[in-house]
Amino acid sequence: MLLDPRVADPAPAPAEPRHTAQPALVAISHGTSSPVGQRAVASLVAAVAGARGDLTVSGGFVDVQQPDVEATLDSLDHAVPAVVVPLLLSAGYHVHVDLRDELAVAPRPTALAAALGPDDRLVAVLSRRLLEAGLKPDDGVVLACAGSSDARAVADCHDMGARLSAALGRAVRVGFISAAEPRLADAVELERESSARVVVSTYLLAPGYFTDLAHATTADAATAPLLAAGESPPAELVELVVDRYRAGSSGF
Repeated sequence: MLLDPRVADPAPAPAEPRHTAQPALVAISHGTSSPVGQRAVASLVAAVAGARGDLTVSGGFVDVQQPDVEATLDSLDHAVPAVVVPLLLSAGYHVHVDLRDELAVAPRPTALAAALGPDDRLVAVLSRRLLEAGLKPDDGVVLACAGSSDARAVADCHDMGARLSAALGRAVRVGFISAAEPRLADAVELERESSARVVVSTYLLAPGYFTDLAHATTADAATAPLLAAGESPPAELVELVVDRYRAGSSGF
């Protein structure tokens, strides 16, 4: 028996297109002119690639170095979506403006993951660096942050100071190398008013110009940055980058 076409079931709506390829992990750092810092960041990107051998992992830079964000994305297969993971410790102008603007015009599906900090895994690395620097029970601690004119990034740094304080069981003063107050040198002097010794906790990703400035205060000691020269990247950092990617890729 022939069906009356007027009552036939309607054709199903076309399915929404889905991206079957796993998104690439695009790790974007600030960039540095320091060869030691460049090697340290490259070692982190390589460690992430080793931890996730199933993914395409690329590294690029938002400033100073090449390839920039556009060139890094263009180097990927055109059919592959990308999750950009900022290798930045707080979400300031580079995350909220520069990277968002770059991704808005990218000729592929993209997602922007969260910055690395604040996060307790970074606190674990900072705490370990302080022990390596010989932290004593009665030392004053100043967290040295890069600084930003973006209030959200400054708030992220104060969040990290509070987390580190809780982990150490002592007060932690926050100081900024640039663009925010109090300046690091002033924070060190303020801390010295109540502490015989002052240790700077270097809350910077890798060696470079800002690390040199963090180590140039009158503090009695200063820690290595999160990525120390000549060392393998901390497992916590590798895990953190992968987790930021995983969260960022959830929408694909």
